[in-house]
Amino acid sequence: MYTQIWIKYLPIIKILLKKAKVNDQTLNLNVTDFERAGAARKAGYKFNIEFSKGRVSNIISSSQLAKDLAYVLLEDATVKELFNTYDYTIGMNSKFSLSIKCVSKPEVTEPEADTVEVKEPVSDNV
Repeated sequence: MYTQIWIKYLPIIKILLKKAKVNDQTLNLNVTDFERAGAARKAGYKFNIEFSKGRVSNIISSSQLAKDLAYVLLEDATVKELFNTYDYTIGMNSKFSLSIKCVSKPEVTEPEADTVEVKEPVSDNV
C-alpha cells in the first residue's frame, strides 16, 4: 500500500543512511503523500524499526507503513549492504519526521604511528 511512497523517498533515505554513520539524520516527509494512501489514519503513522545484522529485529507487523518501508529498504542492494555492516533504528513520528540512527557506529581506530629508530651518531673520537 505504501511501497510506492517509500520507493519515491528511497534515494534520499540511502544518502541519509550513509550520513547517519556519523550523525543522526532526520527527513521531513510530505504529509499528503501518506494521507492520500489513506488507511493508517486510525492506526497512526508512528513506528520504529530496528535493523540488526541485515534484518528487522523488532515486531513491526502492526504497522503497514513500517512493513512497507522495511520491504523497500531490504530490497535495495546498497541499503542491504549497509544493514549487514551497521545496525540502524528508523522511526517516524506523528509529524511525519523520519529519524535515522546508526546504533553501531564504526570504530574509529587511531592510525598506527610509524616508528622511527633514532641512533646515536657515530663518533670518530673513541
